[in-house]
Amino acid sequence: MMTATLATGSLLLSLGCGNAPSATTTSPVPEPPVASSVGSASAGTTPASGPSPTKPKGHTIKPHKVRWLKATPSRDGRKLKIIWWSGVEPCNVLDHVKVRETAKTVTVTLYEGQARRSPDVACIEIAIQKTTTVKLKAPLGNRKVIDGARH
Repeated sequence: MMTATLATGSLLLSLGCGNAPSATTTSPVPEPPVASSVGSASAGTTPASGPSPTKPKGHTIKPHKVRWLKATPSRDGRKLKIIWWSGVEPCNVLDHVKVRETAKTVTVTLYEGQARRSPDVACIEIAIQKTTTVKLKAPLGNRKVIDGARH
């Protein structure tokens, strides 16, 4: 009887001290992906709630190029949905998007800066996905989409 009790107690103790995560366990924040590609929106790289839609606001402080993650063409090929990793506003605001089209390529360059109305605000350091849609002058067709921040 004592052996059975001791064995049961040992089993419960080992289960309680196992590798199961506790309520205070935190998982590391994943690094934002750096590969750019043209693909479908169901590629599994976006959170369940999806990227946060945003439009260029212009007039930011120190606008700079930002790399994007994915460009997904619309069914008719006249628009591109661009997805990228960013930070929270007002520290990371989409200033403008530059689109350069040639017969063989479409180069999309995103520019972000800090909102002028909040030059001294402190923002939390958290990565979020954002999305914006750009219109093309001509349908995408077989043209290659290029991230202008990488060149």
